[in-house]
Amino acid sequence: MTFRKYLVLAGVTVFAAAGDSMLSHGMKQTGNISLRHLQGVIFAVRNPFVAVGILLLLAFFASYMNSLSWADLTYVLPATSLGYVLLALVAKFALHENVSPMRWLGIALISGGVGFVAGGPALTAHDHEHPESPSFESAQDKLLAAKDAARNGAPAEDDTQVVSGGVQR
Repeated sequence: MTFRKYLVLAGVTVFAAAGDSMLSHGMKQTGNISLRHLQGVIFAVRNPFVAVGILLLLAFFASYMNSLSWADLTYVLPATSLGYVLLALVAKFALHENVSPMRWLGIALISGGVGFVAGGPALTAHDHEHPESPSFESAQDKLLAAKDAARNGAPAEDDTQVVSGGVQR
């Protein structure tokens, strides 16, 4: 894996933990809201901590989508489990929440499972794929080229050749 891919996974981890923490802090300031009363939701979003939390969670989602474009879900999700540790540390020391020993044990078990996943490949190889088979993109490119040629008055490319007298071989 490249440094950029590690950076994206770190972004997924940090953005999720920071966004959840900011959202939690802001919602504790805002108080209870109900989806039945839209003005309460709008009031909550106007809280700066909630707004920043939403922006950080949007950054998380963009990083998460990026990581899923080049790696399997079964690799990405466990690889970002450091976020559980970060979230527990922020909850304990910044939000002053009580994190019980059972929660710490659960976080340790989840994080320990990363060792099992980290040894495997980031992308699953599929035996049924054939590299010599044409891809959808190449077929689409050929179709677009044929349409452009037809618009310009040129004959479309074909595997058969026309020789004098109209006989094909």
